[in-house]
Amino acid sequence: MKKIGLLSDTHGIVPKQVYTFFADCDFILHAGDLGNAEVLHELESFKPTYAVYGNIDGFDVIPKTSKTLILNCEEMKIVMMHIGGYPGKYTPEAWECIRKEHPNIFISGHSHILKVMFDRKNNLLHINPGAAGKYGFHLVSTLVRFNINGTKAENLEIMEFKKQG
Repeated sequence: MKKIGLLSDTHGIVPKQVYTFFADCDFILHAGDLGNAEVLHELESFKPTYAVYGNIDGFDVIPKTSKTLILNCEEMKIVMMHIGGYPGKYTPEAWECIRKEHPNIFISGHSHILKVMFDRKNNLLHINPGAAGKYGFHLVSTLVRFNINGTKAENLEIMEFKKQG
């Protein structure tokens, strides 16, 4: 079993809640808009971290990340990209990747809106962890953690906290 911490849209700041909420996690997934390479370095210093770059990320982040991440964990395949949409409204790029890769879990960020839903048509769990940073229109910052146990995603938990700043 693997315990995964998931966040997105930090926009240059690692919230202090990461260190308690992700303390028992095996690794962290960041769904883009890190804001700068220091965020990636700080997360990597805490836990192994896999990240995709987002639309605000620059030349300091892009070479250290990828546009799309495909990760096998236990017996599940995870696909993550920053701008991906959600079930019924995937972006063309996300839809093509889902059709090609057949992931069990599809993760995207960008919207700053926490959304967890099962996509029956594509037989996958869609997760958008919302936004963990202080910049953007969201009123509450969010972090997500969950377990992958063989072929099951389970024990999904959400932490909400007041936006910093």
